[in-house]
Amino acid sequence: MISISYDTFSMKIYTRTGDAGNTVLFGGRRVSKHHIRLEAYGTVDELNALLGLAESLGPHPDVAAAIRRLQHELFALGADLATPLDIEHHRVRRIQAGDVARLESDIDAWQEILPSLQTFILPGGNPPAAVLHTARTVCRRAERAAVALADQEPINKTALRYLNRLSDWLFVLARLQNHQQGMSDIPWQNILPDDEVL
Repeated sequence: MISISYDTFSMKIYTRTGDAGNTVLFGGRRVSKHHIRLEAYGTVDELNALLGLAESLGPHPDVAAAIRRLQHELFALGADLATPLDIEHHRVRRIQAGDVARLESDIDAWQEILPSLQTFILPGGNPPAAVLHTARTVCRRAERAAVALADQEPINKTALRYLNRLSDWLFVLARLQNHQQGMSDIPWQNILPDDEVL
């Protein structure tokens, strides 16, 4: 990730400090780059990049606006996960209950627009929706990493709730993108061998 100096507001693309395979967290603690904390916030970074891809593919304007807002929020989530819970820094905003509530509000509003689901659906559709479905799976991976981190040391529990709700948000946003472009969900079919019955 890009190194940011918050004291001078300057950004340096390379620092050479991680050449030995470790990095420094807020507070000065040095950890290996395979530490589960880096896996958690690094996967959030990957998720954010996927959202940039989805937005670049020209989604419906409402979907594009939702994506862009979320990208900003994911920087806050990444900083939250990257910063040990006992470290306070004026530039680190912890994820709060209001962030989770906003995701839930979006989901509820979009569900009013979308046809109700009767079965599982296949991920896909038009290109932005397909990328959003992929982003949902990356979000689940970020959540698993954050849970693993929480098993090792204290983290912001609201960040876990946020990640859990975010995968639902991405699923519904992908459906909304397809719906806004006139594409129907493709229902999953439980295809069994001829000699097998339900």
